[in-house]
Amino acid sequence: MFFDGHAVRIRRYRPNDAPALFDAVRESLDDLCAFLTWCRPDYRLEESRDFIARSESAWEQGEEYNFAIVDAPGETLLGGVGLNRIDRVHNFANLGYWVRRSYAGRGVATSATRLIARFGLMEMGFNRLEILVSELNPASQRVAQKSGAKLEGILRNRLVLAGRPHNAFVYSLVSGDLTGDSD
Repeated sequence: MFFDGHAVRIRRYRPNDAPALFDAVRESLDDLCAFLTWCRPDYRLEESRDFIARSESAWEQGEEYNFAIVDAPGETLLGGVGLNRIDRVHNFANLGYWVRRSYAGRGVATSATRLIARFGLMEMGFNRLEILVSELNPASQRVAQKSGAKLEGILRNRLVLAGRPHNAFVYSLVSGDLTGDSD
């Protein structure tokens, strides 16, 4: 399953992606560990393998939908994007993304966010997707804004990063945001 954007594609992770995923995470440790709870300074290759295996199982169970972000002309792993914390009662999911340091600032995360939003809203039929961003992460805030997500507010002490509570901006995407007919 591939979804193509201007400069990137998103596709399901494959078992042989583990070394490339590990390299991308290790390249970006300082950036990722500041804002993503799964990242640790001693991140190991085995964790990449475990993540890919868990992603496959979670996909089959309908619990999460994780994608590798790859460059359109090749298969260089640029980062990851996913839908998780799925609420079937109210039909929404959390949308998260990260991009390896050497590709940051090039529109990769924005393109991948738009692609997974189409998947989540159009293919999976979610009513809304939510993006939670630490108030200390302006780069991720810009990605949410450029992807067309709407800022809904600030959630006080919503994220715990490095053992400390942080305020988070909450953005949302609904199908009208992708077509220009937002409700």
